[in-house]
Amino acid sequence: MSRLPVCCLSLCALHCHNARPEGEGIMAIQHAVLALLARGPSYGYELKSEFESAVGPQWGPLNIGHLYQILERLSRDGLVVAHREAQPTKPDRVVYEITEGGRAELDRWLGEPSARSGGFRDDFFLKVTAAARSGDASTVRTVLGNQRAHLLRELRNLDGLRRTAEDPVVGLLLAAACRHVEADLAFIDDAESVLLTDGGSLLARLAAARPAPASRSGPARAAG
Repeated sequence: MSRLPVCCLSLCALHCHNARPEGEGIMAIQHAVLALLARGPSYGYELKSEFESAVGPQWGPLNIGHLYQILERLSRDGLVVAHREAQPTKPDRVVYEITEGGRAELDRWLGEPSARSGGFRDDFFLKVTAAARSGDASTVRTVLGNQRAHLLRELRNLDGLRRTAEDPVVGLLLAAACRHVEADLAFIDDAESVLLTDGGSLLARLAAARPAPASRSGPARAAG
């Protein structure tokens, strides 16, 4: 594979942004770094700048220490090689270059579909579950209302960034982020409709319901 266009780099970065679990996020950043190196050899701070430019302002700064850890891991796995480059008036710098194995791994990653990062193991989903099963309508309203206010602020911020984005691919990714937030807002509307419009009877049933205790396996102990 030859040099990747900027749009591919931005899509790699969006995958990183959406990867919530730590392990999956690290793996996604590794592949985004490979995508950057597929454009040509580079060094740490240049990679940091290119990564942040590719993903746009919604990602935030990439920690340089974290980036060097990723580069060390990629080098250890044989996906990149590092060599020192002399500079006339500055200290030598370490330049990284993707290997054929790194290109093959990047091709593999780009060619496979991406599962929803983290599935539905979402902190807010757990809060809604806990609030609903408490049986307290005011708790449900507080949880849903606080989250709605937070998401509306986030949506305004993302939409403002989208409107001023100069890079069309970054604008496209910001639009996708806006739609994710809009979907979460629609879920809150649905939760209110289901949990809070029947006078509290559903919440009362949820609070009263208790799952049957799990049976213990193995032989029963003799009494006495």
